[in-house]
Amino acid sequence: MAILYELNPDNPQSRSIEQIASALKDGAIMLYPTDTVYAIGCDINVKSAVEKVRTLKRLANDKPLTFLCSSLSKISEYAIVTDEAYYIMKRLIPGPYTFLLPATKLVPKLVMSPKRKTTGIRVPDQNVCQAILTTLNNPVISTSAHINDEEGYSPSDDWEKAKLFDYFDKLVDIIIDDYTDPGYQVSTILDFSTENPAVVRQGLGWEELEKWFNFNN
Repeated sequence: MAILYELNPDNPQSRSIEQIASALKDGAIMLYPTDTVYAIGCDINVKSAVEKVRTLKRLANDKPLTFLCSSLSKISEYAIVTDEAYYIMKRLIPGPYTFLLPATKLVPKLVMSPKRKTTGIRVPDQNVCQAILTTLNNPVISTSAHINDEEGYSPSDDWEKAKLFDYFDKLVDIIIDDYTDPGYQVSTILDFSTENPAVVRQGLGWEELEKWFNFNN
């Protein structure tokens, strides 16, 4: 059974965050809230944990994994950021946006797209995520949690969250509950890996983004 951590959404308990970060470094997998949907995650640098996440989500090794960073400066360690991308990302971070960028050597091969050598990165606007990222000092894998392959998880109330917790109880090591309503909208994806930035997916935050910039869809 997974260890349940009940955290304050505004000021997560530091001792619990430290315990979670320590477990992640040791290879734990967690179910946790983000500023979009509940996600499955682990320390990006623990290969065995990343492999477990892939197995849990039934993802082939050529399917790239998105991960979370704590800041734009942290992103620059794991991806090549052009001046144009930096200008746009600075306006959007933190928030519900995934950026596709050319990966640096710090991104494990098991995480990036093997053909394009790109990676997907987010900086979440979510206190629990930020506390974990800061304490761990490593990026965290973030792949959306689904009840099964056929049924996407679209929670609307506490009953749905309880069902999600029950489903993953024996599949992950840690479950985090910050008492906030679980999200159901995916992130907006922006591709900065080519010469002309483009919107790959319109999700949460798209309307705000559309007011600021013009992209090729």
